[in-house]
Amino acid sequence: MKKLELIEDWRAVLTRAWSMKFSILAAILGGLEVGVQLVQPAGIPNGVFAGIASAVSLSAAVARLVAQRELSGGANGNA
Repeated sequence: MKKLELIEDWRAVLTRAWSMKFSILAAILGGLEVGVQLVQPAGIPNGVFAGIASAVSLSAAVARLVAQRELSGGANGNA
């Protein structure tokens, strides 16, 4: 099995890549969905945060394919 290794500019990717920002936001929204299910506040329908998290996850996938000037040219190409 191949050993996992961090890319050279992982700190820049972590802080600047839109795909990372969208992925972190999707994780937060998923956690909010769980919290809403536990508390069940009035006015927030079930699945709202899950739906938004799905859309944000799709945005993360698209962002991963788009060249980002502040990250281009590193060891991993376009981040």
